Amino acid sequence: MDVVDPATGETVETYEEDDAADVADALDRAEAAFESWRERPRREREELLVAAAEILRERKSEYAELMTREMGKPIEQAEGEIEKCAWVCEHYAEFASAYLEDEHHPSPPGSEVKTSYEPLGPVLAVMPWNFPFWQVFRFAAPNLVAGNVGLLKHASNVPGCALAIEEVFRDAGFPEDAFRTLLVSADLVEDAIDDDRVKATTLTGSGPAGSAVAAASGKRIKKSVLELGGSDPFVVLDDADLETTIEEGVWARNQNSGQSCIAAKRFVVHDDVYEEFVSGLVEGAESLTVGDPTDRDTDVGPQASADLMAELHDQVARSVEAGATVETGGEPLDRDGAFYPPTVLTDVPEDAPAARDELFGPVAAVFRVDDEAEAIERANDTRFGLGGSVWTTDRERGERLAHEIDAGCVYVNRVVASDPRVPFGGVGVSGFGRELSEAGIKEFVNRKTVWVQ
Repeated sequence: MDVVDPATGETVETYEEDDAADVADALDRAEAAFESWRERPRREREELLVAAAEILRERKSEYAELMTREMGKPIEQAEGEIEKCAWVCEHYAEFASAYLEDEHHPSPPGSEVKTSYEPLGPVLAVMPWNFPFWQVFRFAAPNLVAGNVGLLKHASNVPGCALAIEEVFRDAGFPEDAFRTLLVSADLVEDAIDDDRVKATTLTGSGPAGSAVAAASGKRIKKSVLELGGSDPFVVLDDADLETTIEEGVWARNQNSGQSCIAAKRFVVHDDVYEEFVSGLVEGAESLTVGDPTDRDTDVGPQASADLMAELHDQVARSVEAGATVETGGEPLDRDGAFYPPTVLTDVPEDAPAARDELFGPVAAVFRVDDEAEAIERANDTRFGLGGSVWTTDRERGERLAHEIDAGCVYVNRVVASDPRVPFGGVGVSGFGRELSEAGIKEFVNRKTVWVQ
């Protein structure tokens, strides 16, 4: 398993893959660990999450540099990701007991009826490379504190991150087999899902990968949660504060070098402000510094691999062939590494990739609309339904339109983001189930009714 630095194209590390025997051993150990872990008082499990948060902050620089080396995230954004992982640990350390408190129900005289929330067992997580720490911690923190144990199959280009996460939990005092990383290829994942020792699955990733995991889980009647792609609309109304909206729009499209499922991808702009918005978006995109992700002045680093950059450029080229106009960018940069510039496309035809598919890189597609009704129609003209945002100085208007957008979350005058305090997930081909908050911790528990007469 080779790690290629996407900023240079050089192989920087090689890891030995686990085989089927290693996976079987890990499953045995996870099953055994669960029997004792589930009996640990929840307060003790919460305290271990606090310890994990402390370790993350102590090693923030080390882990951020690892992330940057393996998948190219700009260093300051990588450090922010580690801070967010510490936050989710602290959130569940504080609120898990309240989230999982027994729920008492009306009952006949002389009886007591309640719902208790009990762990399921080993949960297999298949996680992506774009937020290699955050995606894992938002799964692991609630599941571990709920009494489950975790098995991680991470993306093959971030094995160092996967092992570092295992290290965090081990050094925080979690039992050695409460959280294990499996350095395996995708062909062993279905075998693991098929194994009786795995009780549930969760995946963040592409639609095809989600379909495969959901099918394998459904075949064995196992609970699964999927967080898949997105083509989030960024709706700019005629009364928007354009200075703020443009600034936030530039960030919303180019954060994490454009490689975010909840990045703004389709900018739906009212005709009255269209020209000014496009001009500002182009100017903002061109002001960003594209370069060495270890440099703190860098805004946009490389794409995570040369193959991914080639796929992105193919989508842009096919959109242009279909009639889209390139306002800025649109060609890979002539330098070592997988660098693609912030790009703005206008005049995008409805059947072009930039309109129909998820472009996982710093490419904004802008659409002109005449009124609210057309804006909502355009926003909902997608198979995806992860997030979206509405920009207006009229908060009531924004909230009304937010309810009309088909997505798992819609933010008004705010860039879409995942937050430990609120549920996160999508509809349509963006997946099902929820992560984070109370909703997330209750996805992988047995909601058991206990009736005592």
